[in-house]
Amino acid sequence: MPRVPKDTLTVVDNRTGKQYELPVQDGTVRAVDLRQIKTSADDVGLMTYDPGFLNTAACRSAISYIDGDKGILRYRGYPIEQLAHQSTFLETAYLLLHGELPSAAELDSWVFNVTHHTIVHESIKKFIDGFHHDAHPMGMFVSTVAALSTFYPEAKHIQDETSRWNQIFRLIAKAPTLAAFAHRHSVGMPYAYPDNDLSYTGNFLNMMFKATEVKYTPNKTLEHALDVLFILHADHEQNCSTSAMRGVGSSHADPYSAMAAAAAALYGPLHGGANEEVLRMLRQISTKDQIPAYIDRVKHGEFRLMGFGHRIYKNFDPRATLIKRVADEVFDVTGKNPLIDIAVELERIALQDDYFVSRKLYPNVDFYSGIIYEAMKFPMDMFPVLFAIGRTPGWLAQWQEMLLDKEQKIARPRQIYTGAPQRDYVPIEKRG
Repeated sequence: MPRVPKDTLTVVDNRTGKQYELPVQDGTVRAVDLRQIKTSADDVGLMTYDPGFLNTAACRSAISYIDGDKGILRYRGYPIEQLAHQSTFLETAYLLLHGELPSAAELDSWVFNVTHHTIVHESIKKFIDGFHHDAHPMGMFVSTVAALSTFYPEAKHIQDETSRWNQIFRLIAKAPTLAAFAHRHSVGMPYAYPDNDLSYTGNFLNMMFKATEVKYTPNKTLEHALDVLFILHADHEQNCSTSAMRGVGSSHADPYSAMAAAAAALYGPLHGGANEEVLRMLRQISTKDQIPAYIDRVKHGEFRLMGFGHRIYKNFDPRATLIKRVADEVFDVTGKNPLIDIAVELERIALQDDYFVSRKLYPNVDFYSGIIYEAMKFPMDMFPVLFAIGRTPGWLAQWQEMLLDKEQKIARPRQIYTGAPQRDYVPIEKRG
């Protein structure tokens, strides 16, 4: 009997009796290798069917790593806990895009380039002015990101390294400006321009909340808390919006168009709206003594517990643990949000209940983030926009990695056709 290579998967097709040896690399089988498994010469070959990509790897990536069973998240090999405690958002953005932490000189240059691209063209303001007063800020954000491509036609030269980095600087720099302008339009306040003397998050707070003061001074604790929240949201493997960024980018669309598509995916309530739903849930519960009744309703399928469980994490979401610590710092400044007591008690009860523990339903990143944002005076409709600002460097890192990966092609999934067989057209007068 011939020796079978160790790193292969032996497949026996019971339809034909044929045996195949499929190479296994990094725990994966290449989908195209399945094409050789046929029942006849005119068979197109075996395909995989995986709605929602539950067990399909569409790329090789060196950016973020998740071990869902152990509750591990790393950016470029660095534990998220270390980055949250010791890094800054812009340094983390550099890490995601370059693959290594910067030297002091590299970081200074990086921060300078981002800081000096924060201004948007005055026509963008006019564009925002055209939205209805009750337009959702995320809808405005998606639209203005897409509109930026018309101001930078050179962005279509995605293989030009200098042009590519200029667009990266611009998108990271202008995302907070577009977000803040969208907010101020929705509440009828005049736009506040960027202040390049402030940090990335300090400048965003300035553009969001500056009133009549000549020079806005952000609270250092809130500034740091927001920086940490942005770090925690900066990248997370191949989620829906990142897949949209890669998918649109694979057609060689400019990064503004690709990021607008990613932000639009994030706009969907199943992706970027979970922390809003947590707040609504906590308000519905209203008091701690109501928690047992709601827990009972969850067990009977009458109520959904928002902010618990994750498709990837089957243990604690490491970001949730870090966000809970940030909450304490924020509430020392803003005063305690009454919802936090309900959240803490709900978490305590759920984690002691075998119903939730056995189902691996632990708090995720969305459980506490909405409470913190609300305490910092961000309106609820800004929550997905905040998510988008934090995720921008991750989207761009994934986009650039995809462009430089020689294995990548334009995204074009297969399908299993379930429609009618060939049939002839019937003139309308002959139809029953």
